[in-house]
Amino acid sequence: MILREARSDDAQALARLHRLTVRASLPFLPELHTPQEDLWFFAHELLPKREVWLAEADGEPCGYVAFRPGWIDHLFVHPDHQGRGVGPSLLRRALQDGAERRLWTFQKNLRARAFYEARGFVLEQLTDGEANEEKEPDALYVWRG
Repeated sequence: MILREARSDDAQALARLHRLTVRASLPFLPELHTPQEDLWFFAHELLPKREVWLAEADGEPCGYVAFRPGWIDHLFVHPDHQGRGVGPSLLRRALQDGAERRLWTFQKNLRARAFYEARGFVLEQLTDGEANEEKEPDALYVWRG
């Protein structure tokens, strides 16, 4: 596995990876966007406005992390690569500067919650989900650095 900074020409591969991972790992979420909307989001919002790092195995994307000062916005690992060290490697990259970071995850995503808690993130707040697009109860975590 290699980690590298994502480029604008990675948008399509990242959008596909994101869609596949969400459908497989978070089946309780409603499907709110089309594949074309996903691609637009990656090309015009996520990649230009966040630091995004991509994990590749055998030349194929297997995970990515997107972050900015104070926040980790995305951390997704292809289901076939979960449990192989991809997620911890991506998270270390996002936390490399030692600065405090927050992130949201869904309350039902017990695997992600355990992953973050095992790496020093502390639960800060639970919500009813009214403020998120999916309307799914979520959890705010903080890593103090």
